[in-house]
This record gives sequence, C-alpha cells and structure tokens, in this order.
Amino acid sequence: MKLNIPNVLTWGRISLIPLVVGVFYLPLTSLEQNLIATVAFVVAALTDWLDGWLARKLHQTSAFGEFLDPVADKLMVAAALVMLVQLGRADALLSFVIIGREIAISALREWMARIGAAKSVAVSFVGKFKTAAQMTAIPLLLWHAPLGPVDVQKLGGWLLWAAAVLTLWSMAYYLLKAWQEISALNR
Repeated sequence: MKLNIPNVLTWGRISLIPLVVGVFYLPLTSLEQNLIATVAFVVAALTDWLDGWLARKLHQTSAFGEFLDPVADKLMVAAALVMLVQLGRADALLSFVIIGREIAISALREWMARIGAAKSVAVSFVGKFKTAAQMTAIPLLLWHAPLGPVDVQKLGGWLLWAAAVLTLWSMAYYLLKAWQEISALNR
C-alpha cells in the first residue's frame, strides 16, 4: 500500500468513527456530545469528498484507495446510524434498510468485479443522491437541537426516510443492472 494524501484522509475518516460513537459514552453534557459527534461526522464526510477529488487531481488513485474509500464510508454511516438508533433519534428499520443495502451492494460489486462486469454496477446518480440525503440527515440527527426555527430532529428524520427510499431505489437499479449483465453472460 502506497501512502498518499488521499489514503491518509481516508484513514483519518476511519479514525473519526470511534469519536462519533464514543463521545456519547463520555461524561459530557448532551450539547457537548452532540457538538463533538456532529463536527466529527461532518469533517469525516468532507474528507470523503476531498480524498476522491485529490486522488484524481494529484493522479494518486490506487487500487487500495478504491477499496478503502467505500469501506470507510460504509463504516462511518453504519456506526452513526447504530448510535442514533441507540439514542432514540433514528428508526431502527430505516437504519437496517440503509446498512443492509450497503452490505448487499458491496457484495454485489465484489462479485460483479470477479466476473469482469464491475462497470455495470458503478455508482449511479440515484446512488449519489442517496448519499447526499444520508450525509445531511445524519449530522442533523446527531446535532438533535433546534437551529433557530428549524426542527433539526424532524428535518433529519424526513431526510433519513428519503435516504431509505433512495437506498431501495438505488439497490433495485444496481440489481437490475447486474441481472442484465448476468443474463447476457448466460446466453
């Protein structure tokens, strides 16, 4: 593994996961816990965008980076959702749908790569939209307190519902693409 700036950012994102979860076990006020978890998650989400941009800009893409980046994303989202369920801020069913889809599509992508059809399950527009909804909902739910007239919990809950719907939509899209590819191979 070659250590470069994008990979360091990805490892940094992974290292923030215990902070997002662990802060809720520290003897801090709720406001302090929410603030630290929210800031850590937002920083991690921003590094997700930044590491990909830098990898392309600096021509530092690598097979390891392509593997580690989505793993870091899925770990970050899953850890935050599990914590939010435990805190009573996120619905367990929605969280299960989102985490389950991430595991299923990761396995599908790995399998499709093994049969030489990885491009057929490349990230789609609806997948990117789903990620945007998730990455907006989770910090709102971590923050939990109103921001002026905005009921952050309600807005975060709606966005999590939207993310779950988009999750199912994108999963159906990827499964259809994979099915088409598999059907073509069996002809």
